[in-house]
Amino acid sequence: MRKKTLGTHHPDTLSSLSNVANALNNKGNYTEGEALHQQCWEVKKKTLGEHHPDMLDILNGMSNTFYGQGNCTKVEALYQQCWEVRKKTLGKHHPQTLLSFKNMVLALCKQGNYAEADA
Repeated sequence: MRKKTLGTHHPDTLSSLSNVANALNNKGNYTEGEALHQQCWEVKKKTLGEHHPDMLDILNGMSNTFYGQGNCTKVEALYQQCWEVRKKTLGKHHPQTLLSFKNMVLALCKQGNYAEADA
């Protein structure tokens, strides 16, 4: 409905698309969730730029998708990217930055990279 009314690139349309992707992930439909997150990522990257805070929410959703698929390598990379950008844009003590850091450390631990997680 929003896509017809507001258009493909409208922030509300993209927000709805991201919400559907998250719902699909929650139901275990990771392939469909990944496709919608990727679609949302591409449009938002063109319209907002790669370092916009909304982009980081998409990265987080994509990380959750890969986590559900058991792809810890991609999860770690996305959480690290999210953490780096949030450090630069929000500051290293912002709650969202700290959440990204925690998620990255957990992904490292899940892979058995305890030394790297402790660094």
